[in-house]
Parts: sequence; C-alpha cells; structure tokens
Amino acid sequence: MVLVTLYSLTTISGPPLALLFNNQVYPKQDFRAALGIIRLTESSLTAIAYGFIGFYSAGSMEIIPYIVPSVIIGIPLGTYLIRMMDPETFRRICMAFDGLIVGFGLSRVLIELNLASTLTTYSILSIVVLINGYLLFRFFRYRGSPQDIPT
Repeated sequence: MVLVTLYSLTTISGPPLALLFNNQVYPKQDFRAALGIIRLTESSLTAIAYGFIGFYSAGSMEIIPYIVPSVIIGIPLGTYLIRMMDPETFRRICMAFDGLIVGFGLSRVLIELNLASTLTTYSILSIVVLINGYLLFRFFRYRGSPQDIPT
C-alpha cells in the first residue's frame, strides 16, 4: 500500500520496488516480470482512481491520438535499442531525457499558474540542462573505468 501511495503522489515507486525485489534474490527475468506487473497494476489503478475523481477532461482526451503513436513506436524502438547498447548507457540516456522533460513541464506549469516569472523558470531549466550535460559527459568520459570517476 505504501508503494501505491508513493506512486500516486510522486511516480517514483520504481526505486523502492527495485530494492524490494532485489532483496528477494529473484532471477533477472523474474525480477523484471514482477516489477513490470506491479508497475502495470499501479498505473492501471491510478488511472481508474483519476477517472473516479474527475481528473480527465475532454481536453485531456484530445491528446490521446498524439500519445498512442509515441507509445506504439517508442516501446519497440526502446526494446531494440537496449539490445544494441549497454543497459547502463541506455538507462543514463533515458534518465537524462526524463529529467529534461520533467524540468520543461515544471517550467511551463509554473509560468501558466503565474507562480514564477519566465526568466526564473527557464533559469531553473537551464541549470537542469547543465547538470544533466555534466553528468552525461562525466559518465561517457569515465565509463570504461568506474574507479577513475572523480568524487
């Protein structure tokens, strides 16, 4: 129940779930399957709960045609790419992209709600971009020898 609450509030239940299943010493395939089933259940129940409390509107339904093709193309493309590259590299690139998307979305929301000026929000986004760039640079520069990464 705590993980479902964590997911519905923050969408960051992945790391606690990974720790939970990692401590159960599952084989890699079972670990992935268990994590996938839990995440699918969390997402489905959250979507149902959002429907009951009225979070969906006609406007939000209008973007479905733009999202579905991305999912239909993105999942097979991601599966193909992760087989062609080191999983850690793929994970780092995905997390960097996720950080950029979340930072941009947060900037737009703060502007739309008049909680911060455009300059302030995009300054914060610029800082996220710089930190992201630095972390990716550091990863790719030192990825061959983890003991060489400066702390």
